[in-house]
Amino acid sequence: MKLLVKYGLCLFSAFAMAQQPATQANAVQQSLADKEKLTQNSPVKNISFSNIGPTIMSGRVADIDVNPNDPTEFYVGYASGGLWYTNNNGTTFTPVLDNSPTQNVGDIAVDWKSGTLWVGTGEKNSSRSSYAGIGILKSTDKGKTWQNMGLPDSHHVSRILINPNNSNEVVIGVIGHLYSPNAERGIYKTTDGGKTWNKTLFINNDTGIIDVETAPNNYNIMYAASWERERKAWNFDGDGKHSAIYKSTDGGNTWKNISKNNGFRNGDGVGRIGLAVYDENTVYVLHDSQFRRKSAGKRNNNSGALTKEDFKTMSVDEFLKLTDKKLNTYLKANGFQEKYRAENVKQMVRAGSVKPVDLAKYLENANSLLFDTPVEGAEVFLTTNGGKSWKKTHKGHIDGLYYSYGYYFGEIRVDPQDKNGIYVLGVPILKSKDGGKTFTSISRENVHADHQALWVNPKRKGHLLDGNDGGLNLSYDDGESWVKLNDPSVGQFYAIYADNQQPYHVYGGLQDNGVWVAPNTARMNKRWHQTGENPYKSIMGGDGMQVQVDERNPNIVFTGYQFGNYFRINRETGRNKYIQPKHTLGENPYRFNWQTPIHLSRHNQDILYLGGNKLHRSLNQGDTWETISGDLTTGGKKGNVAYGTLTSISESPFQFGLLYVGSDDGYVHVSKNGGGSWERISNSFPKDLWVSRVISSKHKKERVYVTLNGYRWDDFTPYVYVSDDYGKTWKNISNNIPASPVNVIREDPKNENLLYVGTDNGVYASFDRGVNWHPFQKGLPNVAVHDLVIQPKAKDLIIGTHGRSLYKANIASLQLLNSKLLAKDLHVFAISNIRKRGNWGSSWSQWGDPFTPEVRIPFYINGSKKVSVDIYHGDIKVNSIALNADNGYNEVKFDASFSKKGRKKYLSNYKDASVQKAQNGVYYLPKGKYTVKIGNAKGSFEIK
Repeated sequence: MKLLVKYGLCLFSAFAMAQQPATQANAVQQSLADKEKLTQNSPVKNISFSNIGPTIMSGRVADIDVNPNDPTEFYVGYASGGLWYTNNNGTTFTPVLDNSPTQNVGDIAVDWKSGTLWVGTGEKNSSRSSYAGIGILKSTDKGKTWQNMGLPDSHHVSRILINPNNSNEVVIGVIGHLYSPNAERGIYKTTDGGKTWNKTLFINNDTGIIDVETAPNNYNIMYAASWERERKAWNFDGDGKHSAIYKSTDGGNTWKNISKNNGFRNGDGVGRIGLAVYDENTVYVLHDSQFRRKSAGKRNNNSGALTKEDFKTMSVDEFLKLTDKKLNTYLKANGFQEKYRAENVKQMVRAGSVKPVDLAKYLENANSLLFDTPVEGAEVFLTTNGGKSWKKTHKGHIDGLYYSYGYYFGEIRVDPQDKNGIYVLGVPILKSKDGGKTFTSISRENVHADHQALWVNPKRKGHLLDGNDGGLNLSYDDGESWVKLNDPSVGQFYAIYADNQQPYHVYGGLQDNGVWVAPNTARMNKRWHQTGENPYKSIMGGDGMQVQVDERNPNIVFTGYQFGNYFRINRETGRNKYIQPKHTLGENPYRFNWQTPIHLSRHNQDILYLGGNKLHRSLNQGDTWETISGDLTTGGKKGNVAYGTLTSISESPFQFGLLYVGSDDGYVHVSKNGGGSWERISNSFPKDLWVSRVISSKHKKERVYVTLNGYRWDDFTPYVYVSDDYGKTWKNISNNIPASPVNVIREDPKNENLLYVGTDNGVYASFDRGVNWHPFQKGLPNVAVHDLVIQPKAKDLIIGTHGRSLYKANIASLQLLNSKLLAKDLHVFAISNIRKRGNWGSSWSQWGDPFTPEVRIPFYINGSKKVSVDIYHGDIKVNSIALNADNGYNEVKFDASFSKKGRKKYLSNYKDASVQKAQNGVYYLPKGKYTVKIGNAKGSFEIK
């Protein structure tokens, strides 16, 4: 995504931002230990989360490792969704990294002889949500347990190579920190299974290793690619003179640069490099060249139509001589508002309020700048002499592969059975059968774009496994047709929403997978293959973003994709209306964040807010807009990433027009008069941090919460603040949250002391408004959480993870945990009634599993102890369950059955009662009212 900063298109502005200190590795390691200890003692550790999908779309694949003797057995590593295993060719997958401290995967390697697994944590890509890892993980029991083998400050690991003749010898490529310089990058080698590491190649603190490959039959011959890159929130510089190709002839002990002045690129424009080694001497290289394309001379425009470039050098006299027809054709074709037509635009130019160049600037935004970048782009090189010389395999450019996102790709493969058969991975996936002279696309209708990993079967021609941003695909005919293997629930959500339908629907915007919606009761199974109807429906493409739904009509949905491209969707009619606010001609274009915030007013559902660098308000659901603020950011910072933008909007439920906004550069503002005036209330905060959330309280008009996020500085400190005076003064309430950037905070709608936060490593709850925080963990892995939503009627907490799709838990009992209840020794919460059915203990077929009823008995206990949960009908104890209860919330699942003693006593008291044995041999309770006793605490339920 480099936009030629070096060539003058996007120069840095004069002012500099203060570099936030990156969190030290020892602090991260301590935070993991702190979280584990907190989890063991958490009063909410028994709150059960269930995954509610979706699975139909997937998440970004990082790597694939296949059993060479049985290709139906393989592992798949997802960038932020963990490691998954299949031994049935992808029909089903099992997660094997869930019991580790992270789900962030850069590369995986398997010693198939012993079953030992290696995971280099931290995604190798350099995208907006490429999460840092915690070092090198190793499992010798196929993922049951994991051991951290070191390199905790590596952050992002690119490649792991195991010596096939000595499994204790491993070479690892480390790309290093994404947003800050660090020394733990380069190539590392161990000869004792990871007990100790030796750094064998180091270039500098800004240059890491993006790829390492070994010759198939000679582990001593290795090739490595270094990559110099610098990412900031406002700019990504993905090239440099230290990007190069290295070679080792002694198994990675020593290295030599083999790309200097011998046919390969040299200089500041050398970008990301991918390697494919066919044999000791034959190596293909895929290079993201950031050198500027040579000018083709004067542009040849045979059509005579005006283009954006024409206006950049056009004088006023030349502009005024344009015919109205020609100018109107340009204005209409490029989506200028109706008020901008030839006659009035010419008048604006005559008056001097608009210049001809403004007709070009009007169209320039983050996306247009990306795709207008005139760089060389993707190119393939080949050496046949072990790197002594390199030669480009093709003439001209490989356009349509990278666009301007070359930093995001870089993988190339060579067919082990065909020296001339190569595959290059980008937005599409291309193959060549003539050594890279020509290419054809093997992307198909059911294959997602953005390809990240590829396995080519060395024993069977045409057998491919492709990993992309949409999951995993399998082909047996060299990419002519593909099967999708999206069984894991590994969606990467940015934002979620829950409406008020019955049953309520959940919505979510996903990384590169659009916006989807489904009833919260949707079951995640393969039944939809039979019915042809998946419960999740796609309503928007691109990188899915925030969602708002009209509470009066759930068919009216506001959502969109990256950089503020929002729509009003009528799901009943299928009509979409584009509603992004437009700047006026001559005004600087609005800046829109990748995750542009929107907010539908709860006071009037016709009023919609949308944040650019200014706040915009529509009184008619986006048909027209008014700008109700000046620039509410630091003013922007020039680079190739939209920056100086609003990231969060909140309106007080107590007062229309009491508005709060936060920005990506650390500003928080409040307006008490509907945007008439604004006050900055963030001066006491740490500077230059991303405002991940600003939330106006539901319980107190003067109260507001703010979370800041230091991810884009590699600062993992949790920043959580509250104010009870409209932001005049603030209190830090992050307290005991272990080090992990905070993405979201939510108030409980019923209990003002109950708060929830989502971090890059899980969810926490507080019962005392932030004095103490407790992690949720049951059923939920250590995964990044981008959003939290509470459905007030159902009393459900929905979690939007960036890597493991959506989770749901009922929090009705938690909402009752006030100071009075917490002081009790025991308390039994309300127990839901169940309905007696004839299928208890039976199945519609002798081949099916019998249906088992379930009564959930939730209770709170002060301190861990052994308890007996006794179920009574009147004075008769019909069953009893003994368990070791944990301090805090507990839940017993009771199958509504008699104990042997309970049934005997029940029948002796009710001699006319008939209690029949079910097909599974269990005697179930009849209809009636039942009492639950745990110590001195009581509850009740009814079987109707």
